Amino acid sequence: MKKRVTLTFPRRTIQMPVTYRLAKDFNIAANIIRAQVAPNQVGKLVLELAGDIDQMEAALEWLRQQNIEVSLASREIVIDEQACVHCGLCTGVCPTQALTLHPETFQLQFTRSRCIVCEQCVAACPMEAIHTNF
Repeated sequence: MKKRVTLTFPRRTIQMPVTYRLAKDFNIAANIIRAQVAPNQVGKLVLELAGDIDQMEAALEWLRQQNIEVSLASREIVIDEQACVHCGLCTGVCPTQALTLHPETFQLQFTRSRCIVCEQCVAACPMEAIHTNF
């Protein structure tokens, strides 16, 4: 099973390797999608977790016990077809190749199943044709 979660860390620094503990203690693979962590500030970590459903629930509960706020990501990328000019800038920043240009028509193609909602395409789009939907 896979889940995309956002972890929000309190201002006080947590001195434990969270992704290591998820792997070692719960057999959960954690793919880091985005990290915003700095000393004495609230930190955010967006992860895609993969593993057994029972272990996943135990891992999420353990994170909550560590005073880490866990939010299940329910966002998705939405492309405004009317605003998109098919320039392809978003394809260059997409880490999973969910956004590609068709080789013959050069029209933007979006494969939703490959998208990890990292939102890099949102910032890259000069036409503001890409946004997230909750």
